[in-house]
Amino acid sequence: MEKKRKGLFITFEGIDGCGKTTQARLAARWLKRIGKSVLFIREPGGTTVSERIRRVLLDRRLEIDPYTELLLYEGARAQLTSERIIPALNRNEIVVADRFFDSTTAYQGYGRGLDRTLISHLNRFAGRKISPDITFVFDVDYQTSLLRRRARPDRLEKEKRAFFQRVRKGFKSLAGRRRVVLLDGRLPVAKLHEEVKTRVKRRLNGRGGYGIG
Repeated sequence: MEKKRKGLFITFEGIDGCGKTTQARLAARWLKRIGKSVLFIREPGGTTVSERIRRVLLDRRLEIDPYTELLLYEGARAQLTSERIIPALNRNEIVVADRFFDSTTAYQGYGRGLDRTLISHLNRFAGRKISPDITFVFDVDYQTSLLRRRARPDRLEKEKRAFFQRVRKGFKSLAGRRRVVLLDGRLPVAKLHEEVKTRVKRRLNGRGGYGIG
């Protein structure tokens, strides 16, 4: 798949309440406004099958075994990758994703304490060996995260402080990777959006056919 790939894959990551969804939507709107063909997706979700899995995963009434949770996320990802991401990239589109496999590494690997080597293999398998071109990680402390969340938390959001501290550590551990841009999620929305635009423009201007004036 990677040898045939034409499009650009951008992901937005961070703990709940970090502002990633807002920034992903702003980025998608901006790219469309400047004439790019964009697919905006979220994880888990994005297809009929994946959205049904999402409802199970986030149902606050359910108690789900950590290994079951991991496999459900990977199943939702496999369907999304096959049905939507691969076709979009092969059409030379820009895929903007609200979460991808880095969330599984952070939440199930660091948060749940599952084997991160196993998770890495499953991420590659479910994601068909696709890796994002750019990943924006928005870092916020637990208290900021808590204040920004909805009044009625879903199954993951109702986890305790220690869980989210481990998840945050997982996301911060990605910072040394070339594709990852770590940003302070407490900064104003407009300032963060400008930083995202700057980084994306830099990447697009380095690719044939994707230049931005």
